[in-house]
Amino acid sequence: PGSVFLLLRLMRFEKYTKAFTSFDDVLRDNLDVLAMTGFSALLLWIFFSSLLYLTERDSVDTEMANYYKSVPHSMWITLLNLSGECPLAHYSAFGKIILGFIAVFATAIFGVPIGLLGAGFEELVTEEEDAEIDESSDAANVVSSTPLSAAGDGLQKACYQFVNGIGSISAMRFELSIYALIIATAIIGIVQTVPGYDEFFSWLEWVAVSVFTIEYLLRFVGCGADPDYSGLSFKRMRYILSFYSIIDLLAIVPFYIALATPTSWVDRHDEYFRMLRLLRLLKLDKYFPSISLVDDVVRLKRNVLTVSCFAALTLWIIFAGIMYVAEYRDMLMEIDPLPLYGCVDGCTMSVRFINYFNSFPLTGIHLTGDFPMVEYGSVGRVVLFFIVIAAVGVTSIPSGVIASGFAEIVQSKSKNIPSPKGSAAGDDWFDIKYRELEGQSPPSSSFGPSVDRLQFAVKYYLDGTIDDSTGTTVRTTFSRIGRSLFMLLIISNIVAVVLESIPEIDKNVGNDPGNMFDVFEKWSVLFFTIDYALRLFSARKSREALFSPWVYAFTFFGIVDILSVLPWYVELILSKSGYLTGGEAMVFRIFRIFRVLQLEDFVVAFSKLDNVFRASKDVLKATGLMAVIIWVGSSALFFIFEQNNPNFRSCDASVPLTSTNDEPGCYDFESTQECNDYYPDKCSQSAFTNMPNTMFYVAVFLGGDWGFVDFTWPGKLVCMFLCVAGIALYSIPVGTLFDSFGAVIGLGEEDEEEDEETSPIL
Repeated sequence: PGSVFLLLRLMRFEKYTKAFTSFDDVLRDNLDVLAMTGFSALLLWIFFSSLLYLTERDSVDTEMANYYKSVPHSMWITLLNLSGECPLAHYSAFGKIILGFIAVFATAIFGVPIGLLGAGFEELVTEEEDAEIDESSDAANVVSSTPLSAAGDGLQKACYQFVNGIGSISAMRFELSIYALIIATAIIGIVQTVPGYDEFFSWLEWVAVSVFTIEYLLRFVGCGADPDYSGLSFKRMRYILSFYSIIDLLAIVPFYIALATPTSWVDRHDEYFRMLRLLRLLKLDKYFPSISLVDDVVRLKRNVLTVSCFAALTLWIIFAGIMYVAEYRDMLMEIDPLPLYGCVDGCTMSVRFINYFNSFPLTGIHLTGDFPMVEYGSVGRVVLFFIVIAAVGVTSIPSGVIASGFAEIVQSKSKNIPSPKGSAAGDDWFDIKYRELEGQSPPSSSFGPSVDRLQFAVKYYLDGTIDDSTGTTVRTTFSRIGRSLFMLLIISNIVAVVLESIPEIDKNVGNDPGNMFDVFEKWSVLFFTIDYALRLFSARKSREALFSPWVYAFTFFGIVDILSVLPWYVELILSKSGYLTGGEAMVFRIFRIFRVLQLEDFVVAFSKLDNVFRASKDVLKATGLMAVIIWVGSSALFFIFEQNNPNFRSCDASVPLTSTNDEPGCYDFESTQECNDYYPDKCSQSAFTNMPNTMFYVAVFLGGDWGFVDFTWPGKLVCMFLCVAGIALYSIPVGTLFDSFGAVIGLGEEDEEEDEETSPIL
């Protein structure tokens, strides 16, 4: 343990990076805010710890009672709750209410000082990068270069153009068939890992390999006309050794080897080589650049990545050592058996932290902000307190830098595309047409002036009028009262759906036709139907509906309005015709929850989602593919490495855990299948049993939650990759949507206006 302090020698690099000395500047610049928010966070921590101690100390769940047996014990779990984690779940009713309040309000307040430290550090380390004009020049060169025209003789040029979908409809169709086969074979490869589906669509593999072989030969012949090899010697050798060529070969060569040598080592390990089919997803990078842009991102952000990665890696290494020292002798907190680590009974946290190398990936998981393990001793909890407070914000900076750099490069491709005057991010035909109708009078009704007046009256009642001088909506008293009652009705419907799902309440109210919930539902549907009819009637006078009832019916609001009543009418018709029973009717009742979307009429949010997707389409196109590749690729590796991990294996009570009296135990077999062969149907694996199962867990991992941590060493390496870069790259599409959402609804407009006012006139 004493040798762990040698890790502090890493700080000698500080003289070159100046990473940690920046903390002094961050603390000094934000001292007043940190003092105020830090004190508020401390009060929240103590307050909620005390409340949860009172509500959970006498819990019938012994685990819950143990973690809340005193206020100091309660402070450990409450600290994790305030950081956004909820490792325990069996709370009392009052405890659940308190946890809900923490999740909605307190977590944001508690995270302010942590966010200030991380954001302040990131701002300092990016100053040098922002000051260097050459960096942005490099990025512009990366994304603004135009492809060269194809060269070479007639055959080479024809092959190059055909395989890249250039010059003819047949070439485009061939390229599309490649897309389809890549996706289809990847899905089939995933499904074939499920027992009983080994031969699922196996014939398609023959077709795919044949097509991919033809594609490879065409690319090989046509590489002489590829602009990427223009002016270079040994073009075909360079192509064979290129990244995409190697991917192509790995995706088809094992098939031919297994076919030519039926009893060879390759054929015997066919299940592993099937996973190579998933590499075909990387072929899509030719058409939708994503993985290939990572190098550009690293070059674009190299300065800030150097400093932030040094700080993050140093904290990771040092905290891993401290956690090892704190936990390698922790014999108090019992955990599940870990046979892979040599423990099958009476295991404690010391088994997980038996050496520094075991501590490293576990600490990495905590530095991502996740705490799947809470069975720590007092010293370990103190160390994790500092990880929560300081380290998580700093170690997340490299991930954020990679994500922002990637989005910056992709977005800069379309940066100079002119937009129509007055347009906003994500505008489509509806927004353009809406602007065109500005100042135009609504069309007259074909039924005469009296209907016109009635339509205007309904329109003013529903939507009010806009005061030209202030730009605000003006309503009559009758309209305000009706709007308030309608909002109350929506909220009441949501509450009714929730209450009806509680068995005790539903039982007391009664399940017979005509009970309180049924009567309330009938009246609600009546009012919602009237509202929908009135909106359709007045749409001819509504610019928001482009003066058309048909347009309104297919807008976000129109679809939400019909969804709020249509399930009730469908349920009524099916019930009267005898096609619906009581249990099936509950499905239609749950659809009432869509009525929460009717609150959109009061607060704009979801109706802008289509604009958000359009504003993000360029980044989503590239980052979405990269997210899929990371997800599927990491899943394949976890499946290969962890499918027989004994830490995730369980057996029937009649099967001994370890060998006894010459009988092998549950954990003595190399695979779960061998265990089942010896003890039929008595051995099972809890996770990573097939690719669909593994993809579910990896999706959870990539979301930042680690349901499993006791991996094999190859699995730990994959885990560390996801901690370092995978989670950040995977989260880029989600982050892009959030940024675009802010742009679409107008967040940040003031900052943009300030930039325009302060920018020099060129």
